[in-house]
Amino acid sequence: MLQVIGIIAFVFAILFSIAWHELGHLIPAKKFGVKVTQYMIGFGPSLWSRKKGDTEYGIKAIPFGGYIRMIGMFPPGPDGKVKASSTGRLTAMIEDARSQAQEEVLTPEDEKRTFYRLSVPKKVTVMMGGPVMNLILAFILFTIVLVGFGTPSTSLTVSEVTACTPSISNGTVTTGCVNGAPASPAAAAGLKPGDVLTSFNGTPMGSWDQFSQAIRQSPAGPATIGLIRNGQPMTVTADIQVVDRPVVVDGQPTKEIAPQGFLGMSPDIVLVRQPLSAVPAQMWDLSIRTAQALVAIPAKLVGVAQAAFGGEERDPNGPIGVVGVTRISGDVAAAEVPANFKVVQFLGMVASLNLFLFLFNLIPLLPLDGGHVAGALWEGMRRQIAKFRHRPDPGPVDVAKALPLAYAVAFILIGMSALLLYADVVNPVKIG
Repeated sequence: MLQVIGIIAFVFAILFSIAWHELGHLIPAKKFGVKVTQYMIGFGPSLWSRKKGDTEYGIKAIPFGGYIRMIGMFPPGPDGKVKASSTGRLTAMIEDARSQAQEEVLTPEDEKRTFYRLSVPKKVTVMMGGPVMNLILAFILFTIVLVGFGTPSTSLTVSEVTACTPSISNGTVTTGCVNGAPASPAAAAGLKPGDVLTSFNGTPMGSWDQFSQAIRQSPAGPATIGLIRNGQPMTVTADIQVVDRPVVVDGQPTKEIAPQGFLGMSPDIVLVRQPLSAVPAQMWDLSIRTAQALVAIPAKLVGVAQAAFGGEERDPNGPIGVVGVTRISGDVAAAEVPANFKVVQFLGMVASLNLFLFLFNLIPLLPLDGGHVAGALWEGMRRQIAKFRHRPDPGPVDVAKALPLAYAVAFILIGMSALLLYADVVNPVKIG
C-alpha cells in the first residue's frame, strides 16, 4: 500500500513540475502580449480542458510532458507570406511548420501578438521562464530538505553490533555467523545498540568517521573504548582484530581489499539540519554532477541496453527513466525507515528532477527551450552586427530552418525514453 502511495505521489510531483515549468513560459508570454492559445499538461488526447480568454487550459492522457502554444512561433517567409509547400522533404517540413505557426493569426490585431515579433530580451525571457521555474522549485525543495529536515549523517550512537567477524572470499564479503566464525570484537566486549561512543584509547572522538578511521588504523590487540550507556559514562575493552576489508575512500567502500582493524558495529543515522548558506553550495555541487551525467548519457546508454537485453546488472549511477524513478519512489515509501527520512528522500528526488529539467532544457537544440534561446541570441547578434555596419535590420531569425535537426533530436529523445522505459520494466535499478 505504501509503495502505491509513493508511486502516485511522485506522479503528481511530476505533473506539478511540468505545470510549474509551463507556467514559467505562460506568464511572461501573456505579460508581453503574445497570444497563447493552449496551456496543456501532457500529450495525446485531452482528458479535460476549459477555455478562459484566449487560452485553452487542459490535461492530456500522457502525463509526462506539456506545452504552451503561442501564435507566430516562426516568422513568415522573406516576402511576408507563407509559401505553399514544395516537393523537397526538408523544405516541405519547414514550410508546413511555418504555415502552422501562422494559421492562427486571423486578424491584424493577432499579427501584433505573435511570438516572432518580440524583442530578443523578451524572447529569451519567455523561453527561459520554464527552466528558471524548475530551478526555483529545486531551490525551494532543497531548502526545505536541508534546513527544515537535515541531511542523513552518521552519529556516534551504535545502531547495530555485528555478531561475528566477516570473511572475504574471492573479493566477496561474507557476513553472519557461518563456518564457525568467531564473535566480533564489539560483541565479545559487550557493546550494545544505543551506546554513545566518546573515545578510543583515550582520544576523544568527534564523529563516526573519526572513530571508524581510528579502528581501521589500529593494530591487533586490546583497545579501550569510552562510551555512555543509559546516561552513565563507562569504559570497555575490546580485542581489535586485523582482517581483510574493503578500503574506504570518502566514506564509501571500494573494491580494493587490505588488512585493517575491525571492531564490528554500525552507527545510527540521524538527520542534521544545515544552515541556509549551505543550500547554494549543495545545489552547485549537484548541478555539476548532473551536468556531467548529462554529458555521459550517450556512453551510459550502452550499459543500459546491455542490461535490458543481456541481463547484466544495471548501473545505479546510470540514467534512469521516469518509470524507474517512479518505481524507486514507491520503494522509498515502503522502506522500513522513519517517516522523516522518507520525506527527505522524496523531496530530494523531486528537487533533483527539477534541477535536471533546468539543465536539460538549457541544451541549445530544438525542440528544447535552449534551442529557442540560442535562436533569439543569434537574432540579437545579427541585428547588432547589422547596426554596427549601417545595414538594414535583418529581421527575426527563421528558427523553422532548424526543424529538420529538431525532429532528429526529438527522434533520439523518443528512442532514449523507450530504451529507458523497457530497461526500467525488465531490469530496474534497485536501491538499498
